[in-house]
Amino acid sequence: MKTAVFPGSFDPITKGHEELVRRAIPLFDKIIVAIGVNSQKKYLFSLEQRMKWLNDVFADDPTVHVDVYEGLTAYYCQKVGANYMLRGLRNASDFDYEKTISQLNNIVGGGLETIFLISEPQYSHFSSTIVREIIKGGGDASPFLPESISIG
Repeated sequence: MKTAVFPGSFDPITKGHEELVRRAIPLFDKIIVAIGVNSQKKYLFSLEQRMKWLNDVFADDPTVHVDVYEGLTAYYCQKVGANYMLRGLRNASDFDYEKTISQLNNIVGGGLETIFLISEPQYSHFSSTIVREIIKGGGDASPFLPESISIG
């Protein structure tokens, strides 16, 4: 079984995240959208809310599963039997950062392969960080969020 993990904080999930997972569905038997929990990080939305949103967004596809983990992503991938990690690339800066992380994950994760998908142009400027700022500033974030997600 080809299993991939798509890790992130998903604080909140964006249309870019959704699009990436949907494009990867034909490539894998199972995709685990895994919320990484870092006790040092301050989140805008609760873990329960983020899990609900992810489950709602992917409710139509039985091959997509939502989970939560702590610690190194490579170790989580080993724990769930995933040989692949799914990552999105929006620009050259993403590539430089993700390339280094993928090489380290390959060593630490015992051959864990990272599969990169380049963002569709209409989503290449999306980031959870920017969406959080829009929300905190009282703006309308709906153009950046999956249709099933409502904030405010």
